[in-house]
Amino acid sequence: MILSENIVNTGSPYRAFTANIAFTSKSGRALQINPREDASGTENFLVGSIGEAYARKVGLLNNELERLGFGRYQKFLFILTGFGWFVDNMIIQAVAISLPPIELEFSPKHITMATLSLYVGLTIGATGWGIGADIIGYSKDSSQLIWLYSRKLAFNATLAIGGIFCIAIGGAPNFVGFSALLACVGIGIGGNLPVDGTLFLEFIPSSNQNLLTALSAWWCLGQLVASLVAWPLVGKYTCESAIDCTRIKNIGWRYMYFVLGGLTLSMFICRYVIFHLWESPKWLLSQGRDADAMDVINEVATKNNMESKLVLKDFQQIDEELAINDDGHRIYASAAVKNLRETFHSKHIKALYSTRKLGFSTSLIILLWGLIGLAYPLYNAFLPIYLRNHGSQIGASSIYETYRNFAIISACGVPGSVIASYLVNTRIGRKGVMALSTILTGIFLFLFTYAKTSQAILGFSCATAVTQNVMYGVLYAYTPEVFPAPHRGTGTGLASSFNRICGMIAPLVASFTNIESNTPLFVSASLFLVAGILMGFLPYESRGKASI
Repeated sequence: MILSENIVNTGSPYRAFTANIAFTSKSGRALQINPREDASGTENFLVGSIGEAYARKVGLLNNELERLGFGRYQKFLFILTGFGWFVDNMIIQAVAISLPPIELEFSPKHITMATLSLYVGLTIGATGWGIGADIIGYSKDSSQLIWLYSRKLAFNATLAIGGIFCIAIGGAPNFVGFSALLACVGIGIGGNLPVDGTLFLEFIPSSNQNLLTALSAWWCLGQLVASLVAWPLVGKYTCESAIDCTRIKNIGWRYMYFVLGGLTLSMFICRYVIFHLWESPKWLLSQGRDADAMDVINEVATKNNMESKLVLKDFQQIDEELAINDDGHRIYASAAVKNLRETFHSKHIKALYSTRKLGFSTSLIILLWGLIGLAYPLYNAFLPIYLRNHGSQIGASSIYETYRNFAIISACGVPGSVIASYLVNTRIGRKGVMALSTILTGIFLFLFTYAKTSQAILGFSCATAVTQNVMYGVLYAYTPEVFPAPHRGTGTGLASSFNRICGMIAPLVASFTNIESNTPLFVSASLFLVAGILMGFLPYESRGKASI
């Protein structure tokens, strides 16, 4: 392999550089690691956060993924990773939908504490599954079977845990039991967003990275399905008032959780039984497991009815040139406990702050996830209550009508993901689309509070559903794109966990500012506006750039 390298120093105090590294492989093909010509992209932290060997190898891998294209394997992966996003929002919406009948049946002092319990579980899940996906390794040595595949373990386990406890919720005897089971569901599904998005991104060619934004359509569909299941069940089998509200008269919300839990388990079966998931080749490369990464690439090529032209020798020659021992990157099972703390603190989190610019980007992304994590549930988690309260003010307080409107609003969110996947490849870019849609979400929420007719309430709610799904669609895609694969699980896990932590504050705000008033909505709208403005300060624009 012949290496030619041209690194141009930009003079930036943040050690930014533009790298244009070209290889000639055994087959004589010219391979470009970074065909980027500006110093504002993710290549700015290649050396600081991932090392030269990995940077070169992932360049070869990205070129090979581009050549193999978006084939059969990636199409299946789009569906199965979509299941995780689907379940995440489906459960969140199910909780929002069930709060009014839960309040009638159990009469808790603070109904919002149920949402708090869910977010406690989601926080634990996001942190554990997301960061754990970067730490855990696997050894083929039969004596070291205690290690499991990192991304793969989380990919399969999240839906299994979520589905089991979701079904159990249907039999909750009281409000405490209901809340405890919700926390268990949250622990299970909390890893869906950081892990599934990461897995999908690491298998697709750069020319198809806008599909990570389109993946958020599954998130919207989860909300829609929860609403459609609840409409006939909760809308019909719910007490009219708290007076003599027995379990039999209020059985609708329990049926809903049975149905949604069964649906979640069926998705787990599709993942675990029907589809064979291979470990992320980029993660394998980051662990020094070049041969395993090559095996995965060959399997993907076979699944796509193609043949890989990349060979293991291409990776090995980079190690020879840099005098790197093949075992130097590996994490072995026997050193699990010893290396866990060092790996967690030094290798992954510190790498995300290896330069000032990368550190600023990481901190701002986490802050944005936190602001939106507080703003989103302040509106969406209590939307059925808002619709009921606003409806009663204008003479439209029917339970059935409330859930009908909720289904309509959920359906309006689906086009948002389609719009987002188109706009991210235009000149507006990821940052522009995020900022604009977030600001519009805040504006529509302010208008919602001033609506005086049922048509206006429904109209502004539908508009908000579109813009916030555009926002989330781009945010979910942008975040893993600007983190390198060796630390991507950690970066997205930290952002997602902070999102959930701030989500825990939402029920407290709603409780102590009077959920019956518009105050939580004003707070939510203000937070969206602030987040939209801050998005303009993100230092990286990932449009048109391959993830590493």
